[in-house]
Amino acid sequence: MEKETIKSIVESHEGSKGGLISILEDIQKKYGYLSENSLRTVSKETGSSLVDIYGIATFYGSFSLKPRGKHLVSACLGTACHVRGGPRIAAEFESALGVCAGETTEDKEFTLETVNCLGACALGPIIVVDGHYFSKVKISDVKRIIKKTKTGLDKVSGDKDDNVVPLEVSCSHCNHSFMDHQCHIDGHPSIRVTVSFGQKHGWLRLSSLYGSFAVESEYEIPMDMEINFFCPHCHSELNSPSPCVLCGASMVPMIVRSGGMVQICSRRGCKGHMLDLDGVNF
Repeated sequence: MEKETIKSIVESHEGSKGGLISILEDIQKKYGYLSENSLRTVSKETGSSLVDIYGIATFYGSFSLKPRGKHLVSACLGTACHVRGGPRIAAEFESALGVCAGETTEDKEFTLETVNCLGACALGPIIVVDGHYFSKVKISDVKRIIKKTKTGLDKVSGDKDDNVVPLEVSCSHCNHSFMDHQCHIDGHPSIRVTVSFGQKHGWLRLSSLYGSFAVESEYEIPMDMEINFFCPHCHSELNSPSPCVLCGASMVPMIVRSGGMVQICSRRGCKGHMLDLDGVNF
């Protein structure tokens, strides 16, 4: 049954952009991870070498070769987070969840992992849970983060949630502001850009809270669709040479007014984003 399902997934992606990555994403959504048998089936059905497929599956952090829990907790141990107490935070999560890094709780609720960098060094120690960033985490915050994860992370408020950071951003080409003060999302001015996908071309507004994934658009954008972003002022395309570390799609760069750069993934539904601040403290 699994082989037939995977064959169907492969067939649905024939001729599509980013074929292998999209196939593996769909398989992981279906089964929660990428088994050895699933990788062998993809290799056979696509004619791609198992070595290449395994390389993709291990390169992108969004893929897992063993079952993951309902919630993924990523603790950063990169240099900036390490010197600010990252290892102690990771150890506290291990204690609170009753698992070691790389393991999943018995109830399949949480998987804990440690990573080398989460792209927001100025805000360390950083913890990311299901794509939601928690900055400057203290040991006393760990149980609160776990409790909040169980009750729901998607609703955020810049006045009450310290896992979000309000940003003002502008075009990386003409430096014109993207902020729309007439239309608010999450209680803050939204970020307005122009997007295109398929035959559609229109506006899109994003929450300016870093950590929120709220979005409004002129046209309904299908999940997993990779879209093109443009400046509504100079009409330049917004793209970065660096691919998303989660799904491989193009990243969309924006200049942060207070200094630095924020990048978001161009794939609808992907929570890949990075924040690089130049000496900015919050």
